Amino acid sequence: MSKLLKIALRNLRRYKRRTLLTTSLVTLGVVFVLVFASVSGSFKAMMIAQNTDAMLGHLQVHRKGYVASIDTLPLNLNMKAGAVSRLERVLGEQPEIEAFSPRIKFGAMFSTFVETTNIRLNGIDPEREFATVPLLPGRVLEGENTIKRGEIWVPELLARGMKVKVGDTVVIIATNQDGSVNGKQLRVAGVLESATGPGGRDGYIHIEDAAEILRMEGREISEVAVRIRDFGRLGAFGERLAALLEKEVIPQGKPLFEIHIWEKLSPFYNIARMIDVMTFFMKLMLVAIVLVSIMNVMIMAVYERIREIGTIAAIGTRPGRILFLFVLEGLSLGVGGAILGNIVGAAIVFVLNASHITYDFGRQKDLLLRASVSPADVLVLSVIVIAISVIASLQPAFKASRMEPIKALKHV
Repeated sequence: MSKLLKIALRNLRRYKRRTLLTTSLVTLGVVFVLVFASVSGSFKAMMIAQNTDAMLGHLQVHRKGYVASIDTLPLNLNMKAGAVSRLERVLGEQPEIEAFSPRIKFGAMFSTFVETTNIRLNGIDPEREFATVPLLPGRVLEGENTIKRGEIWVPELLARGMKVKVGDTVVIIATNQDGSVNGKQLRVAGVLESATGPGGRDGYIHIEDAAEILRMEGREISEVAVRIRDFGRLGAFGERLAALLEKEVIPQGKPLFEIHIWEKLSPFYNIARMIDVMTFFMKLMLVAIVLVSIMNVMIMAVYERIREIGTIAAIGTRPGRILFLFVLEGLSLGVGGAILGNIVGAAIVFVLNASHITYDFGRQKDLLLRASVSPADVLVLSVIVIAISVIASLQPAFKASRMEPIKALKHV
């Protein structure tokens, strides 16, 4: 094995220009894919964080049927006190959960005493909400980054359109479940950046104010947002939690709750999937580059060394060892290209991060690019390159191993 490897490396050194060109092509392909995966992964992580950590939470639990009618924010599908207690008991028993926050969601009229418009509101418990969606306070453009009873956070677009400023008094008017109307004066405590996506233009008030405006006699909750400790295990945890909540049923035997991870609640999941698809096609391009480059080199190596192959076959070298020799040459090209590509790609990502490049996403400005080289991406790319290198060298190697010594020696 070691002797064959030395011979394979010696053969590659004999054709330095060709070896260098092939290794450079493989390296270039690895660099492009690694940098693209790192940068696109940064954008994807930011986009997911802006949805989960600033609005939605990692997953949400509702009363069965609520999400199907969520556009109308139906108060008749709120969870009642008994259901809320059962849900909080289940959630509190899960060690994977870092925090969860109850919310009351409803539509209302927003009045400045001069103008009136409609608004979607979230009644929240500030302490629990900020633990569940920690980026929410960071969306406050003006005013206080917390909210107390008697206060409201107004979305930026509404504040501009209605000329509302921090400290102004506004009136919220809402219709409760039985059809009666109630209103409450609130002080504008902050103007909230309008994030892109569902819920990005909602206002926020204290959950006790929401219950007062809607004249709720007992405890009612529209949804519970949940944050888990390990986001990478969200899918598996969501399935397990759904199985646990299926055991909570109404007297008719039907499920009481439904669970939705952020992917089912945000249209940006489709964009995240498109990023994954583009990364996949970049890897396919890498496969094509490696396959064509190494196969071309190995075919030329076999063609130019026919007499040499005939000589080593004539002195008794078995076909299997000849095949293995050429496979080792292809393998060496792949390993060399993969190592160099990963080193250069990591260096480029480091330079990009050191350059503090910023970009805009929707209404969010000057977001910092934080590309990172994933060990999983490095491993996958390396395996792909090395495997394709071996596959590309098999056909030329097989051809070399089946040459007749006499015919090969007569080749000019």
